[in-house]
Amino acid sequence: MRSLLFVPADSPRKLEKAMTSGADALVVDLEDSVALDGKAGARHSAAAFLKETVPASERPVLIVRVNSLHSGLTDADLDVVVAAQPDIIMLPKAEGGASIAHFDAKLAVREATAGIADGQIRIIAIATETAAALFVAGTYAGASKRLCGLTWGAEDLSAQLGAETNRDADGVLLDPYRLARVLCLAAAATSGVQAIDTVFTDFHDSEAFRRECGAARRDGFSGKMAIHPSQVPIINEAFTPTREALARAKAIVDAFAANPDAGVVGIAGVMADQPHLVRAKRLLQRAVPKKR
Repeated sequence: MRSLLFVPADSPRKLEKAMTSGADALVVDLEDSVALDGKAGARHSAAAFLKETVPASERPVLIVRVNSLHSGLTDADLDVVVAAQPDIIMLPKAEGGASIAHFDAKLAVREATAGIADGQIRIIAIATETAAALFVAGTYAGASKRLCGLTWGAEDLSAQLGAETNRDADGVLLDPYRLARVLCLAAAATSGVQAIDTVFTDFHDSEAFRRECGAARRDGFSGKMAIHPSQVPIINEAFTPTREALARAKAIVDAFAANPDAGVVGIAGVMADQPHLVRAKRLLQRAVPKKR
């Protein structure tokens, strides 16, 4: 998944429009974009949307962001949306592997109740939204077979830290949030799951957003979350490998296949070793965006 577009669960109009956005995944949001007194209605709106959309032959990956485990609302969210069979549920304010194991158990019970295959619904965790989460970022590996992605957030974290802002005057992330970003990237690599970059809230500044997408791809993220449909094409372009990059990656893989005992091969006069081979294989795997 390159692009994950957030859509408020309580807006059928926005949900319908999001289906034509070109996003690889839609994140039907029950958390931040829904007021407390609208949570119950939003759950049923999300379930209705899922029941109508899940059977479609051509559709994006369908993700539901539920409320956090600390909110007291998670169980009510799951009671309604699990039976509608989203592909993935996003857990906000996750705090390490223990929270994922806890969440996995909640999903397993509801899958069994609804007659859904055990483990069918996967998990993406937002791994850096609390200060405590930073200290347990390295504990996600092996927590659950459902875990398929980690992403991070700066807004809730900055609020808990008591910070005035999380970016400087030029829109560059400040040190605490750069640390959170790196921890998420490392945690995803350790866990063998997709690393997804966080949102960029100024959706009017497309050039700054494009630069941030490029930096995320460069550093190892394979996708990014969006808060507005206008951001989706920029994300998809940034995270789709170019023909030139794919050709070089294929040349590296082919060269090692032809010389299986070699530690180093030469490609157009440039040395390539095992780390280059690992990166080449990963790039080729991302060449065709995965839907559901």
